[in-house]
Amino acid sequence: MSSMSESLFHDAEVPQQAARLAPVLRRLAERGVYFGTSSWKYEGWLGSIYSPERYLTRKKFSKRKFDDECLREYAETFPTVGGDFSFYQFPTPSYWAKVFGGTPPDFTFGLKVPEEVSVLRWPGHARYGKRAGLDNENFLNAALFEEAFLKALEPHRQQVAAVMFEFGTFAKKDFQEPGEFYSRLEGFLGSLPRGWRYAVEIRNSNYLVPDYFSALSRHNVAHVFNAWTRMPTLAEQIAVPEAWTADFTVVRALLQKGRTYEQAVTMFEPYRESRQPDASTRGALCQVAEQAMKSRRRAYVFVNNRLEGNAPTTIEAVASGLGM
Repeated sequence: MSSMSESLFHDAEVPQQAARLAPVLRRLAERGVYFGTSSWKYEGWLGSIYSPERYLTRKKFSKRKFDDECLREYAETFPTVGGDFSFYQFPTPSYWAKVFGGTPPDFTFGLKVPEEVSVLRWPGHARYGKRAGLDNENFLNAALFEEAFLKALEPHRQQVAAVMFEFGTFAKKDFQEPGEFYSRLEGFLGSLPRGWRYAVEIRNSNYLVPDYFSALSRHNVAHVFNAWTRMPTLAEQIAVPEAWTADFTVVRALLQKGRTYEQAVTMFEPYRESRQPDASTRGALCQVAEQAMKSRRRAYVFVNNRLEGNAPTTIEAVASGLGM
């Protein structure tokens, strides 16, 4: 970026919410608690997190410029971000270089592993073409994961907060007993390269049992505490001692219990404000942060707009609850 462009950015007025959040989140990060959002390209945050004047072309807002450049401004406020984009593809080395190159060296990403590795059976959706409804032959393929994902990501390892394996809800026909899944999962985890923070997110509440947690714990893999439609609340999950399976913690606050993704989108778009505060989830996030600071266990907390309507406001409320 040219010095003239940098000068223009520095001259832009920092939005009030970003100005309040940045020093608070910096202090929390210094104590090992990293708050971020599930993604970052939200025009509804213009004026609160993003400075509109940064994204003008010929005095008009440019969506293309915003999409290309807003991560840089996001990183001026938040220390980490969730990367859902990697769930749908194996990003190329050049793509990774572009993404990481727009952020400071201490900024981190919580990255989803591509569905090519974590989907047992391809959804019956048109976008999957001929594969729709078929079994995925690459489910838990450690060699593919390492070669196609980790290898390209290696130059940016220090900026990876966690590598997250998200498993959708398994049907009863998928595994006769949950233990079949735990066994396959542990074999997979045991074959992975060391030196990365791995985390597992499941969507079957009946899988949250000691054998599952033990499988993760034996490999220092974090259970992702996730707020999701059909999962126990975050408060219920973090109350289980065995659920703290690694020497770091990952949380994804996605949806309020009982609410579907589609319902949340309809209720909250374009995500300009928090419309339905979730006191239970906020309290649980405070507990996670307090536990991390007390135990010196690093915690990465990713909050979604679809939880309450505006993730930055949710995070600001939790930080306030921590007395920050």
